[in-house]
Amino acid sequence: MTEFPAAHFRRHRFPAEIITHAVWLYFRFPLSLRDVEDLLAERGINVSFQTVSEWAAKFGLKFANQLRRRSRGQFADKWQLDEMVVTIKGKKYWLWRAVDANGYVLDALLQSRRNKAAALRLMRKLLKGQGIAPRVMLTDKLRSYSAAKAGLMPKVEHRSHKGLNNQAENSHLAVRRRERRMMRFKSARQCQRFVSTHGQIANLFLLHRKDLTAADHRQLRTHAISTWREIALSIDA
Repeated sequence: MTEFPAAHFRRHRFPAEIITHAVWLYFRFPLSLRDVEDLLAERGINVSFQTVSEWAAKFGLKFANQLRRRSRGQFADKWQLDEMVVTIKGKKYWLWRAVDANGYVLDALLQSRRNKAAALRLMRKLLKGQGIAPRVMLTDKLRSYSAAKAGLMPKVEHRSHKGLNNQAENSHLAVRRRERRMMRFKSARQCQRFVSTHGQIANLFLLHRKDLTAADHRQLRTHAISTWREIALSIDA
């Protein structure tokens, strides 16, 4: 087993290996907090789902931020943007998301509007996070994208068609599955925190299996797990 520096997880009753494994289970697979509790219990580890929730909130975003810094500027230069409706306590929000041509999540931003100002916020966040503008931007026919891009990235090629941004639309499916498993998001803050964390961890384990041999897939999976453990070691709790 990997040995984790105790200082990074000081004041926690359980060792770092259990904490990071619980966080990995929760964000890597479409599991509820009680599912993670049961999986740990099967291993003889008695942890409440409330504790798992606290670990996910405290450490998940730290892991994601480490992954985000590592991947900065390494994505494809074709960005696909899309938005989906999320209902929280009866109020409608819009989850704006961007992925690259290979399906890797660039960023996600929950907003109460679906207009030019909201599109601008997403694009500014993307430019700040990636440090570079895309070569091509694909969106549906929502005019807010064109209006926002004209003022912020006028030289970027913009293709607007409902059928062009399938990667972005498919990227929403994982969030929809988790939304149902969690019996809806409880607050806008919880939703934003979850999608910001989930997207980066999903990127790490996104292996394009169609183009890989079994041996290549195992090698990439081993590398992803090794990177995850390295990330867990490097956080400063």
